Amino acid sequence: MSGAVLIVLGGRPGTGKSTLARALARAVNGVWLRADSIEHAMRRWPAVAAIDLGPAGYYAMQAMAADALAVGHRVIADCVNPFEVTRRDWAAVARAAGAALLQVEVRCSDPAVHRHRVETRTSEIPGFVLPSWAEVEARPFEPWPGADLCLDTARLGVDEALARMRAALERHPKNGNHFSGE
Repeated sequence: MSGAVLIVLGGRPGTGKSTLARALARAVNGVWLRADSIEHAMRRWPAVAAIDLGPAGYYAMQAMAADALAVGHRVIADCVNPFEVTRRDWAAVARAAGAALLQVEVRCSDPAVHRHRVETRTSEIPGFVLPSWAEVEARPFEPWPGADLCLDTARLGVDEALARMRAALERHPKNGNHFSGE
């Protein structure tokens, strides 16, 4: 693997995105950008603490990704990425940087396992409040047929999921922007 690559991991909270993003960042010496960390940091400013950030966290994260891609880094974007519009925005970031793009949907197909994860996990970000199971279920998440890779963490462990992401990265096009037809 060489050159700038944007790897976008998206999926509902509690599916394992951050665990996989962290593992991938370590494995490929990539820059890990985490929406939860960015949005939580933005809320430290009292004027912002109580308002809905809307897409502001994503915009900040995309600007940081663009800067890192511009100097040739591999960037792992860890976010829910629930809508087609947010996915198009990430593709535009990669395209503008001349970077390859790998879109990874992380899901947990077993609702009991997913619920258990959501209800028993703890935050690694001091002061960050994780969503409840009811909040996770209520959040919209549009189907993602354009994802290059779908990882079901109810069936795959971290090592196998990491191996699949690394294999996809090894296949990435040297002279194009996309891992699959788009």
